[in-house]
Amino acid sequence: MADPQFWDDPARAQKIIAEAGSLRSLVEKIRAIEAAQEDLEVTLELAAEEGDMELFREADQGAAEQRQRLDDFELELMLSGPYDANNAILELHPGAGGTESQDWASMLLRMYTRWAEDKGYKVELVDYLPGEEAGLKSATLMIKGHNAYGYLKAEKGVHRLVRISPFDASGRRHTSFASVDVIPEIDDDIEVEIRPEELRIDVYRSSGAGGQHVNTTDSAVRITHLPTGIVVTCQSERSQIQNRERAMRLLKARLYELRRQQQEEELAKLRGEQKEIAWGSQIRSYVFHPYSLVKDHRTGHEVGNVQAVMDGMLDPFIDAYLRWQLAVQQGRAAADSQAAEMDV
Repeated sequence: MADPQFWDDPARAQKIIAEAGSLRSLVEKIRAIEAAQEDLEVTLELAAEEGDMELFREADQGAAEQRQRLDDFELELMLSGPYDANNAILELHPGAGGTESQDWASMLLRMYTRWAEDKGYKVELVDYLPGEEAGLKSATLMIKGHNAYGYLKAEKGVHRLVRISPFDASGRRHTSFASVDVIPEIDDDIEVEIRPEELRIDVYRSSGAGGQHVNTTDSAVRITHLPTGIVVTCQSERSQIQNRERAMRLLKARLYELRRQQQEEELAKLRGEQKEIAWGSQIRSYVFHPYSLVKDHRTGHEVGNVQAVMDGMLDPFIDAYLRWQLAVQQGRAAADSQAAEMDV
């Protein structure tokens, strides 16, 4: 970064700065853990020498805080996948059910925005299609920050809500569904072939907030990839050119993710596994009535404070998912190794 030619390539410079920032953060966390450990050991020695119960209580509290630091750091070390460190593209789509499901999708949008802001991530609303009465029909968020995708990949799937509907005059209980899709933003140096003749590009007037310029010009862009049917839209930028560039980045990420999923499905067939249908398999239930509970159906983790979860308290679920995923991967590796030994 001290090289005089460092800024000759601004895009490369920004990538290096971001990488340096994440490494600096990692080093600072390690040093903080080491310093806390030294302080804890000194406190324990003094407590033992003087028989001071107050110092023992202080050491006990320090030990609990140190355990939490180590747990958080261990969780971060689990994010070692090829794209875990990348920004995340999060898409929300309500299920069948009209206004009720559309409102549920908007509640999830708020939840993820709160979580990301608490993490210190930057949140950009790339695309937003409001519902007819309330909520939203679709929304796309770009969440920027180190390990954003690594954490948010835990949220991919169908989310189920059970509550007394505010839209039902009879006060009946309703069940609603919304799907969350999460993919990593991929680097420009990753090659994804997109031929111009495979694209249909439409421009239209933005439907969301953004001021007079955005709402009175055909600046929003929709790109359809004809061979796969993938559609991406962007209306967050002021100009059509900027929206088109961002939409192409979204399309590139979606196509890369599709290719990765196809490869995983091929591997699953070789293992003889059943691939779950994404829309048909809810990953988490949020129950507002007749009791208060949020339960993840993959890990079994439960939280009784629904409002805290809706305010962005997702880390316990993400932690449980990453540890569960690591155990699954280790189990598969052991099974593959055993099968290879039997073949030999």
